[in-house]
Amino acid sequence: MLPEYDVIVVGGGHAGCEAAAASANLGSKTLLITMDMGKYAQMSCNPAMGGIAKGQIVREIDALGGYAGIVADKTTIQFRLLNRSKGPAMWSPRAQVDRMRFSELWRQILEGLQNLDLWQDTVIGLLFDGGKIAGVHTKTGVKFSAKTVILTNGTFLNGLIHVGRHQMKGGRIGEASSYFLSGQLENLGFKTGRLKTGTPVRIDGRTVDFSRLTEQKGEDSYYKFSFLPGIKTELKQRSCWITTTNPDVHKVLETGFDDSPLYNGTIRGAGPRYCPSIESKLTTFSEKQSHQLFLEPEGETTIEYYLNGYSSSLPWDVQLKALRLIDGFENVKIFRPGYAIEYDYFDPTQLNHTLETKRIKGLFFAGQINGTTGYEEAGAQGIIAGINAHLNARGNGDEFVLKRDEAYIGVLIDDLVTKGVDEPYRMFTSRAEYRILLRQDNADVRLTEKSYKLGLASLERMNLLTEKLDFQNRLIDFVSSFSIKPVFINQLLTEKGTTPLKQGVKLIDVILRPQISIFDLIEGITPLQRFLKKVPGGRKTEIIESAEILMKYSGYISREKLLADKVQRLEDIVIDDKFNYDNITALSTEARQKLKAVSPKTIAQANRIPGVSPSDINVLLVMMGR
Repeated sequence: MLPEYDVIVVGGGHAGCEAAAASANLGSKTLLITMDMGKYAQMSCNPAMGGIAKGQIVREIDALGGYAGIVADKTTIQFRLLNRSKGPAMWSPRAQVDRMRFSELWRQILEGLQNLDLWQDTVIGLLFDGGKIAGVHTKTGVKFSAKTVILTNGTFLNGLIHVGRHQMKGGRIGEASSYFLSGQLENLGFKTGRLKTGTPVRIDGRTVDFSRLTEQKGEDSYYKFSFLPGIKTELKQRSCWITTTNPDVHKVLETGFDDSPLYNGTIRGAGPRYCPSIESKLTTFSEKQSHQLFLEPEGETTIEYYLNGYSSSLPWDVQLKALRLIDGFENVKIFRPGYAIEYDYFDPTQLNHTLETKRIKGLFFAGQINGTTGYEEAGAQGIIAGINAHLNARGNGDEFVLKRDEAYIGVLIDDLVTKGVDEPYRMFTSRAEYRILLRQDNADVRLTEKSYKLGLASLERMNLLTEKLDFQNRLIDFVSSFSIKPVFINQLLTEKGTTPLKQGVKLIDVILRPQISIFDLIEGITPLQRFLKKVPGGRKTEIIESAEILMKYSGYISREKLLADKVQRLEDIVIDDKFNYDNITALSTEARQKLKAVSPKTIAQANRIPGVSPSDINVLLVMMGR
């Protein structure tokens, strides 16, 4: 007799792994069911974690006590901090990782967790008790009962792979699709749709002439994803390589357009605009003579490379013929062609901010099933769903929801449940209106205490946060009270192209100059050196840099906090279940339709729904007596 569970997680991708780990670590008896236990957190597309806004999400997952950052740090083969030339709100960590070891390490972590059982199978149906979830049943005929279920099915729900005119069923190349669940959910009244994503060819590195490519090395710096000290890679670091397409390549690719499922009407699902296929690039940017491509290693020792920027569903021979007209690829061989995949997703406006479905109590969705794309976005939803499934299983009504001014994760989920999607959703810094508050350096400051009170983040993390905040504050106090005379600083100021001092000033006044960094001052100011010796060695640079950001951008930070506080007043005005929108004739027709469909919990959420105008919000405020 198989046991009952508090939480069952369906799917072992990035969302499923974070969800299962979170609920198990919080104390819920958890079962993770996946079709292939050799592919936990599989990197189906590029072998990288992080990037613009995505790197901030990975740091947030880590600050909450998740594992994406730890696994990425231990399997990194190249690390870069993107956007260093811009302000700190835009700094985004990104790592190339060893794809095989990434998945292996995730399996080791999952196998070591108490409260977590693993099962290899395909879930073909959900079990219900009235309007509440009761469990799942699988392809092998096994039934598991549970208080809550989290679906993290990725691209496997009715997945259909396209290579030219050739089609095959699958959730990934060489792997079966998942059927039956979509139909069952549709019969229950869930709105579904089809989306599309794609992946490039995989290159045999032995057949590439690297002398004709531009090398892109990683950074040798203290930056990483996890806030835990001592988490680092032992793997050999590897370079990426840059090349470009050319008009001859474009001509060959265009010969296959009639056979492209994107152009002959075979694919109906919407694809991501920000990560287009090479054929979409040629159509959208027809005036461009070349497109940049990045050749990325798949691991520390493998000869397999990923060709970023060359996603395609053209016939395999057209892909290969065009490849061989690219500099350095004249004799290239491939391991497999690029392909497109269509899959089912469910309209995320059918979810609460906890990621529990509004229609079925105890049923949660996380990851690409909600219309998102990207490992990071999936992992973020997974950890929130895992936390809330645990809280739901306890039955005390607690919820864990992050606001838009607290985390990129909060922005992500609010966008999904409020606005829905009409294409695969990817996070960008531009989606966050409070991005100076949501920096990668302060994810622990924003989230670790919340997670610690919940019981997920460890005491070690909380102690590290307390130590960091203590030294930050002491450093700011020190430079605010320590005076520096011109004789000790003017030579440096001149070298940095900024005006020399005529009289002594507080050290913070020098640090606030845009040309000067606190790191420029350490060597020449002995009292500052003595003070900084007290900062924990392994975290010294991170703590100093974070304190400097607080000093230099204090005005911007204060302004955004003020704006966030104003918006929070609207977040406090709860309208959930207070109106029958069909009867409010003062609202526009579109507003009535959108408000009824989304059923926002607060005025602020209603204000973010596309199609709801400021005048519609005023109507609701008047009816609330505001």
